[in-house]
Amino acid sequence: MNEQPGSRLGAGLFRFGRARRDVIASFLRRRGWSYAVLPYPGYGTSEQVRVLARVVLAAPGKDPDSVRGVAAWRRLVTLQRSRVDVEIGVDGIAGPAEVRSGPGGLIDSTLPWSLGPGEHRVTFRVGDRPPVTAPVHVAAPSARTGIVCDIDDTALLTGLQRPLSAAWRTLTRAFAQRAPVEGMADLLAAAREHGDEHAPVVYLSTGPWNFNEPLTRFLHRNGFPAGPLLQTRWGPSEEGFFRDGQAHKRRSLRRLREDFPDVRWLLVGDDGENDPAIYREFAREHPGNVAAVLLRQVRGDVDPAATERGPVETVGGSVPVVRGPDGHVLLERFRAARSTGG
Repeated sequence: MNEQPGSRLGAGLFRFGRARRDVIASFLRRRGWSYAVLPYPGYGTSEQVRVLARVVLAAPGKDPDSVRGVAAWRRLVTLQRSRVDVEIGVDGIAGPAEVRSGPGGLIDSTLPWSLGPGEHRVTFRVGDRPPVTAPVHVAAPSARTGIVCDIDDTALLTGLQRPLSAAWRTLTRAFAQRAPVEGMADLLAAAREHGDEHAPVVYLSTGPWNFNEPLTRFLHRNGFPAGPLLQTRWGPSEEGFFRDGQAHKRRSLRRLREDFPDVRWLLVGDDGENDPAIYREFAREHPGNVAAVLLRQVRGDVDPAATERGPVETVGGSVPVVRGPDGHVLLERFRAARSTGG
């Protein structure tokens, strides 16, 4: 198969950007800058944990993620570093292990550590920097229901129906100034209470890893259940000019099914972009791994008469698809669907 022009352009820009960053990094290293780790929440099972972080260059004595309340675009201005060795341990009971950062400075490693259910602290050490930590959320072996939740226009009001306005808000406003979608935190909390105390909760976003820390704080501040946030790399890659958000979500769902084969997922999203198609596709392929699809309505062309009836379709033979304008209505309709078995 011939390589697409966009892929060639993206790969070329990626290689150019990497070479430019290498030159800048060499200059800054000579002036005392050093590698630093930006740790992100991860998840685990009784047999393994998935740890997530990013390696960047930081000025001497400066915490690269200490600034809060800044416009989001400033978080895109980082000098990420690949091929950096980082030591990782958990609570003093697992590790240490050494992993190496990949493209974009990303650490995404699965380690064969057996940990009990609940939250543990992962410690990252690189060079002479003080160690940093992030939680890893380990699901109980008995957990049979989990939650996957989209971010934009599902948990966080973004307005992606108007892309230019949404991009402006995202890049110019601090996440502390953003608003959650009404009732979504209550929906997720109620769904989790119905299952195991240590059921897996995962947030899925097509946004860049640069926004992970402020988005994690946003979710916590607004009462969402704790869980890792899976995101994408920023800028061109070796595969193409633009990152493929749909492919990222499909890969993430397949990976979660592999990591939690006995879990049935509650897939929460919105109908503004591609969530309905991606979730339906996954439910058709793996109906035994999906409890329900819950879609917040953000489109203006939805038939009100149809949505008043609550769930009006199933996918994969028995998976209900529930729609509603906010989390409170979705929760009510989901409970009705669950009570009737449809």
